[in-house]
Amino acid sequence: MARDPDTIQREIEKARDALADSLDVLSERANPKRLVDSGRQSVQSKLADPRIKYGLIAVGALVGLAILRKMFR
Repeated sequence: MARDPDTIQREIEKARDALADSLDVLSERANPKRLVDSGRQSVQSKLADPRIKYGLIAVGALVGLAILRKMFR
């Protein structure tokens, strides 16, 4: 059973529009700037946690003291 050419054309246009919408969504998700911003926000929120923040300060102080000790020995 043959289909009407106008019906086929409408189906093609509908499929094309759906594909364009899908590509727009995928390009937004894979946008490098968005990924960088998301990663930056994630790191900043983790560093805002006092346990991590003060732990890193303590490690930095210990490394600094170790370097000073090596320099003056």
